[in-house]
Amino acid sequence: MLDTGDTAWILVATALVMLMTPGVGFFYGGMVRRKNVISMIALSFVIFAMVSIQFVLFGYSLSFGSDILGFIGNLNFLGLNGVGMEPVGSSTIPHLLFMMFQLVFATVTLAILTSVFAERVKLSAFIVFGLLWTTLVYDPIAHWVWGGGWSAMFGALDFAGGTVVHISSGFSALALTLVVGKRIGFGKETMEPGNIPMALLGAALLWFGWFGFNAGSALAANGLAANAFVVTNISAAAGALAWMGASWVNGRPSSLGIVSGAVAGLVAITPAAGYVDAKAAILIGIVSGILCYTMMLFRIRKGIDESLDAWSIHGMGGVWGALATGIFATAAVNSYTGLLYGNVGQFMAQIAAVLVSVVYAFTVSLLLAKVIDATIGLRVKEEAEYVGIDISQHGERA
Repeated sequence: MLDTGDTAWILVATALVMLMTPGVGFFYGGMVRRKNVISMIALSFVIFAMVSIQFVLFGYSLSFGSDILGFIGNLNFLGLNGVGMEPVGSSTIPHLLFMMFQLVFATVTLAILTSVFAERVKLSAFIVFGLLWTTLVYDPIAHWVWGGGWSAMFGALDFAGGTVVHISSGFSALALTLVVGKRIGFGKETMEPGNIPMALLGAALLWFGWFGFNAGSALAANGLAANAFVVTNISAAAGALAWMGASWVNGRPSSLGIVSGAVAGLVAITPAAGYVDAKAAILIGIVSGILCYTMMLFRIRKGIDESLDAWSIHGMGGVWGALATGIFATAAVNSYTGLLYGNVGQFMAQIAAVLVSVVYAFTVSLLLAKVIDATIGLRVKEEAEYVGIDISQHGERA
């Protein structure tokens, strides 16, 4: 039966998650050089428009259609066929609303991946890659976890997208780095952020939107949503403080570092939000802040130009969050327990889900990038990169 309270809450949660896509644009836009800020923000709007159409036409059906061999959904929801205003099964919200809630998850996932495209990739190449990636990487993994695929059958837990959103985008970014290559002058010249206050605003929008992301994943206005709301905030706070402390040891605690720690905490709590309590959320946030900061330093030492750290924050934060779910899940919150309570099987299921998702996202993204680079080419010309993507691709200046 339709529940108006649940419906009202998921409408709000959907709007909150929608705000995260331009939030990523502002976050990334503030961290690139001034000649590229428009391009990063514009990508988030292109993504929202493009994935909205893809998801309605066939993406939702691939993710949530009837299962085919545990890998992908069929096309029974093609063009939203049969997706109406009434609830389906045990749901208490309109089917259309559930579809829209999942649509905004797909858009923000691709937005996270733009980290590796910063300052050097053609808009046309990104559009082609983005459509293929959403169809061949995001949609299948979403089906594995939430659409009745093999991961769900295997018993792996992912409340709001640790594998679907963060591992998929983070490790895809790492794969793309191998094909796209470094920005001109990387490691030889200073590439300072062009507008730090803009990046801080973007981080604030992400923190705000994440309440819809995680608490909305309860798909009801209930105690589980309240728990997810609380642990989301706690983990973000712990992550911010942990990153700040770790960076303070090595120098001065930058504002970008503080908000990056908050994002790391948000990433890590995402798969666990419906399964862990507040005490576990503090530990999850602390570990994520330190881990993601360490991975960022590792990337820099290795000379990897994954420009805005989708891999070190979303990829590695997502891995930790998925594993932490299998450690700290407690029956006091949900009916599941983790390793801390003697459930070794749950922890092993989490490891399997992480490994398969990492390998699949990395491999398919690498192949897609190589094919696109060999056909239409990924990068802009050297002179276009020199003058900036804003002018060369959009004819505009921030």
